[in-house]
Amino acid sequence: MQPLEARFLPFRGLGRFMATSKLSRLECRVKPLRENNTSLLALYDAFFTSSEIELFDLTADVIEKATDLRASLNFKTPDSLHLATAIVYGATSFVTGDKDLSRCSEISVEIL
Repeated sequence: MQPLEARFLPFRGLGRFMATSKLSRLECRVKPLRENNTSLLALYDAFFTSSEIELFDLTADVIEKATDLRASLNFKTPDSLHLATAIVYGATSFVTGDKDLSRCSEISVEIL
């Protein structure tokens, strides 16, 4: 079992336990669209419309927080937006494979 799957297994079937910005959906869909990989695109679409995930908008508050994170920690814009979304919407932790993002002290960053 992959680390991400193992981490979320205890929450399966409990409704919405995962949240991300709509930017994540955009990022995941680009490659399958470019490569005309309809099966992978269908998997992503099913994931992002599942009852276990909530997609958040990139609001003005998220943009402000992302700007602060980008300026103070020199993160890339997409990473700043992902972190800002989690912070603004009150996530309890931010799960990522990017160790560099643990420099953000405003939210618990869990590295898988």
